[in-house]
Amino acid sequence: MNRVCSPYFDPDFHNLPERIHGPAFRVNVDNESLEDCTIVKIDCVNKQSLLLDVVQALTDLNLTISKGYISCDAGCFLDVFHVKNELGFKVTDQRVINYIQQAVSAGKASSSKAVSRGEAQAIEMTGKDRPGLFSEISAALADMGCNIVEAHAWSHNALLACIAYISDQSVDTPIDDHRLHAIEDHLTTVLRATTAMEEDSTASHQEVKPAAGLPKGELSSTTRVERRLHQLMLSMRDFDNPTSSRRTSVSIERCIEKGYSIFTIQCKDRRRLMFDTVCTLIDMQYVIFHASVDACRGFAYQVYIYMPSLFSIIHFKSLTRNTLQEYFVRHADGRAFNTESEKDRVIKCLEAAIERRVCEGVRVELCAYSRVGLLSHITRVLRENGLAVVRADIATQGEKSVNAFYVRDISGNHVDLEFIKSMKREMGAIDLAVMDDDKAIPTPTQWPKFSIGDIFERLSRAIK
Repeated sequence: MNRVCSPYFDPDFHNLPERIHGPAFRVNVDNESLEDCTIVKIDCVNKQSLLLDVVQALTDLNLTISKGYISCDAGCFLDVFHVKNELGFKVTDQRVINYIQQAVSAGKASSSKAVSRGEAQAIEMTGKDRPGLFSEISAALADMGCNIVEAHAWSHNALLACIAYISDQSVDTPIDDHRLHAIEDHLTTVLRATTAMEEDSTASHQEVKPAAGLPKGELSSTTRVERRLHQLMLSMRDFDNPTSSRRTSVSIERCIEKGYSIFTIQCKDRRRLMFDTVCTLIDMQYVIFHASVDACRGFAYQVYIYMPSLFSIIHFKSLTRNTLQEYFVRHADGRAFNTESEKDRVIKCLEAAIERRVCEGVRVELCAYSRVGLLSHITRVLRENGLAVVRADIATQGEKSVNAFYVRDISGNHVDLEFIKSMKREMGAIDLAVMDDDKAIPTPTQWPKFSIGDIFERLSRAIK
């Protein structure tokens, strides 16, 4: 009888490259396991800011993260997200599913949605806000023959941060450096009009310059621009002297038995809340190792537990949806909170990061054929009718300009929706839609209470 011999192969041999170099980047989109949402699973080797890149990619697709389980420890990155589309349903469009896989695998949300727009120049503006300032900026750019291709502006605690993509009157004509410097000088003069005759602590922050981190000649993703707006607001210290009508409550407690400091954040749940929080933590030099996100009905409060040279935990809960987010984070340099002033600064920074996107008042959406001076004309009409712009998002889609403004009365009174609709006659041939986003929100005393025991019970479940 002839004996047949064959070489022996270890069953684990095919896993050897993965065991040496870590898992390959795998993105799995599952629509079968759950009835009400789509599961996005990501498994790969961890790298710096990868979590932010993934959250940016999902946020750019206007997906709502209802649940998430994140682990970025031991060099591995294992994330599971439960997501829904803008209408609150599962993601069933195969084109969107393919795009999710491509965008997340790319590792950079910004590269997935960059759009070429001739030689558009990105500039950023920061300064002390005043009624009509955004209108003055728009008029100054129009007077200098600049076309505003895209713009985003936030106003918070009497400070303004704005990023605009501008081009010459013809979008195919670049703006040379000499002219760009002249535009920046002129806009700086406009921003500093309020401090020309008085000393002001924000004068050093009133400047115009090329936008940092945003490429020339293409429009970056919305989240990339919004992260830069967060950084600009933080650099101007918009967390100082907060307004009295604060809707976010942040506190820090200590758990001596476990050596934790607990950051508790109470706020209303909303879209992009996780993105805003992750951005702020990373910009404040915190590294996120583990996280758990769970959105359901009710309030939402966030608790950040900081453990010296170990981890921090963050809980989020909010109104209308109960979003519980737990982040285990470590400071980049491993140091603990040493002073009360440092703790106070962290509290204010987290409050500001959540509040600066929230706008009170009326949302006005306008659509018209794009032309030089259109934005200046629209904002002038709003200003002449006693309305102040507290947030603006301007975009060009083909031949049309799509504008969204949050406006409020300069004197602080409620804005009548019919009054805004009546201004359409002054604006000319334009499509206008108005909605009231100013809704009553319960005070912090109405928020639910929680116990330290509940926190550690959730922590033990998350670790398991």
